[in-house]
Amino acid sequence: MGISERQLAEIVRYKSSDAFDTTERLVLDLAVAMSSTPADVSEELREGLLAHFSKSEFMELVSMIAWENHRARANRALGVREVGFSDGAFCALPDHANDRG
Repeated sequence: MGISERQLAEIVRYKSSDAFDTTERLVLDLAVAMSSTPADVSEELREGLLAHFSKSEFMELVSMIAWENHRARANRALGVREVGFSDGAFCALPDHANDRG
């Protein structure tokens, strides 16, 4: 399973984009919740994910997201910056316009 070019282009609108199915939206909701400060994963989200994943799969998913968060924060603290691998093809930034309620 991978991410398509269309999904990369629409990731900032994943909640409303038909490029993502229900399970993918839940996984992205988890990544967003775990990346917040403080991390806040609701019981409803956990239950929704456990309807699609086993407890072991859910734990692996949480671990992967936590590890990527750790690496991103460590890289930022160390001053590690992009080196042009994507050549600007994708640099998805959060769509904060929808965060204002």
